[in-house]
Amino acid sequence: MKRNTLVLCLVLLILAIFAWAGWANWESRRQAAERAMANSGPGVLVADASGKAPQYISPLKGKPAPSFTLEDLAGKKVSLSSYRGRAVLINFWATWCGPCKIETPWLIDLRNQYAGQGFEVLGVSTEGDDLQPSDKAGLAREKSAIAKFVKQEKMPYPVLIDGDSISKPYGGLDELPTSFFVDRAGNVVAAQLGLTSKDDMEANIRKALASGR
Repeated sequence: MKRNTLVLCLVLLILAIFAWAGWANWESRRQAAERAMANSGPGVLVADASGKAPQYISPLKGKPAPSFTLEDLAGKKVSLSSYRGRAVLINFWATWCGPCKIETPWLIDLRNQYAGQGFEVLGVSTEGDDLQPSDKAGLAREKSAIAKFVKQEKMPYPVLIDGDSISKPYGGLDELPTSFFVDRAGNVVAAQLGLTSKDDMEANIRKALASGR
């Protein structure tokens, strides 16, 4: 009887050790992920040797684009992961952003030009960064403003709302528009901060299409 009790206690001790080791490993991975997110921070502007405007270098370059799931204007949930195998331009914008209004026609043209090669734009609205989830009237006005802009510009690509909820892993979004170019494998190959040019945008789209095959 004593021997059986001793064996049982030994088995329970081993199971407890395995359980603790599993928890410690999970906790270590969780903390590492949080540190990586906290350290992502904003990117930097690096002088261009050719004399052009400084190039924006994001800390996400060469790394997997942070995953997210947001709702579109119809309330449908859209996940970045569902676009794996395609090149994606994640464009953070707002209707009140002047430079965003300038580049929107470029995005539409480039999306239509390269869609057949496996390219898509995700327009992520950061319209109401000061709105609370409980402010139903404010959220409704925000949605209406976005929908009006989308209809007016005839935007053919998915437009997602509540982009501020994912701003931290993407570096804080200190300036709009901000765009991230993601290759077919889900990695960030380039980023653009503020208004640049249609040619620069197209060059980064080509880079995303050519990478991650």
